Amino acid sequence: MRRVPPEMFRFTTGEKADLNGAVLEAFGVAGEYLETTLGLDGVRERLRAGGWIADLEDEELHDALKRLVGWELLDVVHNHAENYRTAEEYERRNLHYSLTRRGEAALAGLRHALEVLASTGALQTAVLEAITDRLDELTVLSGEPAAADRRIFSTLRELEGHLEALVENTKAFNGQLQRLLRAEGVDLDVFREVKAATVAYLQEFLVNLDRRGETVAAAVARVEERGIAVLRERALRGAELPPVPGEDPAAGWLESRRARWAGLRVWFLPDDGARPRIEQLHDIARRAIVSLLQVLERINESRRRSSSAVQDFRELARWFAAAPEEDDLHRLWSAAFGLGPARHAHLAHPDPELIPSSHSWSEAPPVAVSALLRTSGRTERFTRTGKVRDVAAVRAERAERARAQRAELARAWQALETDGPVRLSSFGALDPAAFDRLLDLLGRALAAPPDAGGLRRAMTGDGRVEVALSPPPDARTAVLHTAKGTLAGPDYVVHIMAAGGATAFPAVRAAMGQEAAG
Repeated sequence: MRRVPPEMFRFTTGEKADLNGAVLEAFGVAGEYLETTLGLDGVRERLRAGGWIADLEDEELHDALKRLVGWELLDVVHNHAENYRTAEEYERRNLHYSLTRRGEAALAGLRHALEVLASTGALQTAVLEAITDRLDELTVLSGEPAAADRRIFSTLRELEGHLEALVENTKAFNGQLQRLLRAEGVDLDVFREVKAATVAYLQEFLVNLDRRGETVAAAVARVEERGIAVLRERALRGAELPPVPGEDPAAGWLESRRARWAGLRVWFLPDDGARPRIEQLHDIARRAIVSLLQVLERINESRRRSSSAVQDFRELARWFAAAPEEDDLHRLWSAAFGLGPARHAHLAHPDPELIPSSHSWSEAPPVAVSALLRTSGRTERFTRTGKVRDVAAVRAERAERARAQRAELARAWQALETDGPVRLSSFGALDPAAFDRLLDLLGRALAAPPDAGGLRRAMTGDGRVEVALSPPPDARTAVLHTAKGTLAGPDYVVHIMAAGGATAFPAVRAAMGQEAAG
């Protein structure tokens, strides 16, 4: 792990931290205007332009510049091209300062830290669509000639920028979301509105999130089919990196591109079969919605009730803490937890006129209190016994329905009876009841495993009828007609018989007929 130099961010601490940071920011602004060096007057001018309004002596500014030079954040050079008339002019115009690489890194780190502190994060579906568009554009550009190398470079950098925005905004929003889940707001109205708005925001983001993630993954796969290594090489040519002394920057540039592409795959198309991070974000958002809805429910519940058990116990704890003596603690305990609900106070005697009004309530006979009142809060009510329902008509109706069903079943078995194995097409037209029975038998037989001869056997649910199904000997098609429609399928060889054998089937049919007649 690479370590940050210890003096790199020392300018942010101490009594002169504000001046040090303002001077360093002045050099950063000058660099944006392509001014690489600043003298004493230039630094003072940039400070005033940046909003530094406090009086600043030359000696104090010299000390600040000297500190930054000592921390290797600024580099000092002598300007020998000028003619100096006085020593003061030589001191003011001779020394020029410029940012070092460490100074540029320190200024960038400070700006990024301030930006993170001010940012709130967001979940933006537009970024996912932009990533898809850039990937599709790379797929198209990979098939164009070398003249498109610069466009490949710019498109690849745009893709990396969108990915970085997605990652940073998602991390920031997730951190803010977790802090919101742990927060306990003082103003319940504002707290409830913020959480309700967050729930709506998350629900809107989750709409079609799975489809968008799959779209990006498919676009990544299409780019890799064209050759991502070749695409990076073409982007390197389009980058037109300037020559620098020392190591070739191309290797580091390509390594950075490979790392960014690996990060893209982690989010949408992982290599090791792990879940894409976009799906993990989907789960986090859904869990957050559930947690926020639960918190909102508790807030609404507390607003509906004048008091809560939590508040009552806290108040009771304060009373216990303020009790002067131990005896007072026992009396408070008895008063708080020794009371029973007075649900029986409204009860009266069955005949109150028999109780003399001159007697005290303590001398009156007790009132009977039902156990149901204490457990459920309701009193028992004794009324007239309900009439016993006459079920003779219902029983006759059910018996008639059963006879009709048995008769229908007997007719169905009569229509399906076979003297031996027959082709399925021999049944021709069937009534709906027989057709349903045949479909049930065929389904049971096809679900059963075949024996050594390829024969499939099955029985009905009551165990009375058995079917034996043989595979069709040819490619003929059986067509069965019924009032509900037509069934076409392979012309199987079917043998429908009673469970005890083919000869027992007429006895079964006769028994069903007798039950239907009875």
